Amino acid sequence: MKKVLTLLTIGLFLSVASCSKEDDPIDNTVAVNPNTNKQQTGSSSNDLLSDKKFKSMVIEVVYVVGFEPSSTAINNFVNFLTARTYKPNGINVIKRSIPSPGNSPYTNEEIVSIEDANRTKYNTSDEIAVWAFFADGKSSKDTDTSVILGTAYRNTSFVIFEQTIQGLSDSPFEPNRSLLETTVITHEFGHILGLTNLGTALQSNHEDAEHPKHCIEKTCLMYWSSETGGGISNMVSGGTAPQLDAQCIADLRANGGK
Repeated sequence: MKKVLTLLTIGLFLSVASCSKEDDPIDNTVAVNPNTNKQQTGSSSNDLLSDKKFKSMVIEVVYVVGFEPSSTAINNFVNFLTARTYKPNGINVIKRSIPSPGNSPYTNEEIVSIEDANRTKYNTSDEIAVWAFFADGKSSKDTDTSVILGTAYRNTSFVIFEQTIQGLSDSPFEPNRSLLETTVITHEFGHILGLTNLGTALQSNHEDAEHPKHCIEKTCLMYWSSETGGGISNMVSGGTAPQLDAQCIADLRANGGK
């Protein structure tokens, strides 16, 4: 792989799981305040991890036609959440497509505008809502030597640049697509859960000083791996997505998670 791959950027996102493809509009009979889902990345980490306030979680997966994430990746995402969060009333995934916004390459501001125009799920009294957008283009921050695969940019929001992922997977000498999707999705959501030192307090000194808000452990899901051309390939070379290391798990547990 010739390009240095930047796994993510950060903007200043046993429970019962289910999945639906229905287009569910905002239920106007339930009081919602969209501003609660427009806060700083990591600021809702305790709400997402614990059941102190929110007993369930809904994940609104919205993708541009032709750029739907694999079912395997979404199932792996739910399994990741089930393993780390307390949501006794379940984790519900709602998937739907939208036409191309036609703005590629996408700026951060355009990604925010797409969410504001299309998001239908917001926090209610006992359910926390997550927005995940799978884009049909690349990030405007891509360069000749690096590409952005995903960005966590609000307390419950992240974007995956699915077109870029598709261009870097499922060909000879490239990672399996669902494996690459799983790695990027769970890495991004790790930031939304407050890792590393992004709203979930450190229980040990494992933040990478050279790459803030990332773990120093090379095998950890939250490791910043873009120093060599095969960075992301090395993370998934074993055929499985990298997992959180013990130090990151300790941080999440201290903040209300499993």
